[in-house]
Amino acid sequence: MNLMILRLFSVLLLCLSAACFAAPVKSAPVYAKVSSPKAFSGDRLFFVLDSLGAGGNWMEWDANGIQDPSVTNALESVGGKPEMVWVVSERKKPLMAVLVKQGAGESLVFYELPGLDAKPVALKLNEVMDPGVVFRDYKQISATEFVHRDKDNLRVMVSETRIRFAYVNPDKEPLKFDPEFSKKTFVEKHQLVREYMDFLKYEYSLMLRAFVQSTHGIFNWQPWHWYMPEWNSKSFIQEKELEAVLSSGVAPQFFTIFKTKTSGGEIVEFRANGNGFAELVISKL
Repeated sequence: MNLMILRLFSVLLLCLSAACFAAPVKSAPVYAKVSSPKAFSGDRLFFVLDSLGAGGNWMEWDANGIQDPSVTNALESVGGKPEMVWVVSERKKPLMAVLVKQGAGESLVFYELPGLDAKPVALKLNEVMDPGVVFRDYKQISATEFVHRDKDNLRVMVSETRIRFAYVNPDKEPLKFDPEFSKKTFVEKHQLVREYMDFLKYEYSLMLRAFVQSTHGIFNWQPWHWYMPEWNSKSFIQEKELEAVLSSGVAPQFFTIFKTKTSGGEIVEFRANGNGFAELVISKL
């Protein structure tokens, strides 16, 4: 693998900190525990996760990302270095799953968290990235392109000035653009704007799963921070912006759903066309 492909963002070194797994200082109550005399098979592992996650979206915790106190406090109870850590937030109290070695086998230990309690901070790119970690769910098909191992319509293109994720899955019923929007009543406009906003929020959640949750160690935000209004609201498209686009009477090539400038100066932008094409572009000005 060409270690120069991500030189825009940093010198590429593996950087998985062990500091997050300090000796336990206090014990967190165990919500559930499932053990296996040997390593879990993939099917068995995800069956257990899905059974306790109740249909929620399990998000992998990043040791290099912002540390929610509730998560790190629970991890201190583990007393060793976990193999994997996930969090699901679509429930009254978030649930954390920790995969740990146990003799010749493994255990999945679950902790119910009081909340996800990191304070919002500016988005930034991690200074040190290893493509073998960042793109571990992808295979490299050229010096600058990666394709997801399970979804060949999900690709990443890397250059000296940007990283571009693209996902193509044409919709059977594409988003309709009403050129007569400006002639509608106030109530009709408000209703249509809300429908568009709901659609774009859904598209955004799909893009997060495709782009953010399929990679590891790019950003300082944990996967769940991208979903939280207190973290994303300033960068998410506003209703007034959307109404202005609809009022123009001309369908845009893309809807810019999320756009921000990182603390390091890079631009991060999620865009979708409403017809099954979406992209995330990380660019250096």
